[in-house]
Amino acid sequence: MPKQIVTHRDAISYTVGRMTLAGGLTAFVTLLFLLSDLGTDPNALVPVGTVAHSSLLIAVGVSTLVSGALSYRSAILMRQLTLTRAELARISRTDPLTGLLNRRGFDDAAAPLLAQAAAAGQRVVALMCDIDRFKAINDRYGHDTGDRVLSRIGDILRDFAEANDMLIARHGGEEFAGLMIGVSDEEATRCALALCKLCSTEVAGADVAVPVTMSFGLAAHLPGGDLAALMRRADQALYRAKDLGRNCVVQIDRMEAVAAC
Repeated sequence: MPKQIVTHRDAISYTVGRMTLAGGLTAFVTLLFLLSDLGTDPNALVPVGTVAHSSLLIAVGVSTLVSGALSYRSAILMRQLTLTRAELARISRTDPLTGLLNRRGFDDAAAPLLAQAAAAGQRVVALMCDIDRFKAINDRYGHDTGDRVLSRIGDILRDFAEANDMLIARHGGEEFAGLMIGVSDEEATRCALALCKLCSTEVAGADVAVPVTMSFGLAAHLPGGDLAALMRRADQALYRAKDLGRNCVVQIDRMEAVAAC
């Protein structure tokens, strides 16, 4: 297990240790070569060419060995650092309860998708949904049950998204967000309606089955609009679904088209 380097003093101590190791190794190898080529008699006469040859071998051999060992160790440390950074980046973009992307992860993933869809001339529809009366669930059954509800809904959304090539994320609290690429309004509404039916379920609480439903809002990406504007419009559709009694799907571009689960 390598020593952890936390303070400036640790860094100095580590450097001194490596320098001592390199110096000791150089001295040891040099001594071996001298004993091998020159013998143990300090007064012995030796050809200059032999000394030069031995010196060259010692210099090349030791420097190659030491630099190779240090380079290998540096490569291992750089690999560990790269993997650690990648894991930290993944954690920073993932919701720990549901395993879905969090809002930051969603924004990072959605922006390039919008750009690619625009370049390919594909239609994009955003989805916003949340769990109906989630506060009442927490108040009545407790936060542990509320967490189980969130986890179960997260599983349903993830499985559906993977099967239907959707981007899905927990946007915050009991609210979730998604993007559908290359779909018409009718196809997007059918997908949201299917999700709405899947999310109309029961989740096992401490000693009771908790009924759960969700409301969904849809909005199509408009030319010249950005991701924030798109999600605001989808959120408006979600609020409209709440006003209409929950457990339904509303497409903001076609407010008259409301699909009940």
